[in-house]
Amino acid sequence: MTIRLELGDRPGTLGRATGAIGGIGGNIGAIDLVRVGRGVLVRDVTIACRDEAHGQAIVARLRAIDGVRVLAVSDRTFLAHLGGKIEIVSRVPVKTRDDLSMVYTPGVARVCLAIRDDPAKQWTLTVKRHMVAVVTDGSAVLGLGNIGPAAAQPVMEGKCAIFKAFGEVDAFPLCLATQNADEIVATVERIAPVFGGINLEDIAAPKCFEIEERLRRTLDIPVMHDDQHGTTVVVLAALTNALKLVGKALEDVKIVVAGAGAAGVATARMLARTGARRLVLCDRAGALYAGRTALTPVKEAVARETNPDQEQGTLREVLRGADVFIGLSGPGVIDREAVAAMAPDPIVFALANPVPEVQPEDLEGVARVVATGRSDYPNQINNSLGFPGIFRGALDVQAREINEAMIRAAARAIAALVAADELQEEYIIPSMFDQRVARAVAEAVRDAAAASGVARKVRDTPGR
Repeated sequence: MTIRLELGDRPGTLGRATGAIGGIGGNIGAIDLVRVGRGVLVRDVTIACRDEAHGQAIVARLRAIDGVRVLAVSDRTFLAHLGGKIEIVSRVPVKTRDDLSMVYTPGVARVCLAIRDDPAKQWTLTVKRHMVAVVTDGSAVLGLGNIGPAAAQPVMEGKCAIFKAFGEVDAFPLCLATQNADEIVATVERIAPVFGGINLEDIAAPKCFEIEERLRRTLDIPVMHDDQHGTTVVVLAALTNALKLVGKALEDVKIVVAGAGAAGVATARMLARTGARRLVLCDRAGALYAGRTALTPVKEAVARETNPDQEQGTLREVLRGADVFIGLSGPGVIDREAVAAMAPDPIVFALANPVPEVQPEDLEGVARVVATGRSDYPNQINNSLGFPGIFRGALDVQAREINEAMIRAAARAIAALVAADELQEEYIIPSMFDQRVARAVAEAVRDAAAASGVARKVRDTPGR
């Protein structure tokens, strides 16, 4: 945050202000002189704070100092959102009458007729070849819950910005004013002709499973619910390297997944289909097992696909002796004691955001490998490692869908970027700022799409 202060032009005033900031734990990044007035100095003080409440406490402390007046408080995160985070920019100039006649009437009519006569030309003559719709109903946004479509828009805009920054994919947020599955499906079906892919985002389970499945059946473009399959990609990549580091095989280890929402169910299913034999998925009531009463149809299905030993009990009970914990639930569901009861060299992926299932610092000396979804700890498992390259690769070959072969290929590509001599406890997965990631994922996805028969065309030069 940046606080604009009016300071009395008396010796020691600035020192009292900075002392108060430091005394309450604020980290001063810069102090800039704005102007000098009669008897006062106006300065902007930029401060790193732990959270919003910490920032408010700093402001209150400053307001209590004699000779210091708080003129304004600006939060850099809010400033970054002013006017939204994305814009539409023309790719061709419109500066002359000649330009206008080509991009619009009368020249555009010829292009329209060309697409009418050969619909496949839409892929080359419109934004379809590089445009993705990011669709939500706002029913399960981050860890905030059902906050609705308007409040979800900043997240969707951020997703679009990441698409562009890392995958050179254009994306547009569509926050729908309905949470009815039939209406969502119908809406997406009707807007689909414009887009080369559909990225479903932050739609609550179990509705999200039905929506994705129905759209995959009716549309001839890739549909991916990132909370499911984007999470699966990065978890599988990170787990591949973590197991390699501790010298264990996926087929032999016991894995416990906490959280039976979209991400937990999809991750558990993919791990089981990839070779994990001893996998237990837990919801709030404990382990899912075949025959457990009062399960939703989705939970019943995944219970049949996992937990072959029919383990029952709470999360803590089934975690005892496990090799791997994957948290896709909420904060504080396990602790140091629970991890200490796991098998030797335990692997802990505490991926709840913004507060993980257990704090990494609490596991020092207990867990062999710890990963979170946060950027302020090592081993950030973030969906941004996957979805930009996945859609880039799918768009490059005009894929009809994103299938399991493409998901597995993306995970292998991410894992392979950490060389054997680089692999260590605090580096099991590349940074999302590693420029190799999106390119490697796109390459792997293009090849997998072609090999699995869902590519419309032979790959050519990647990108737009």
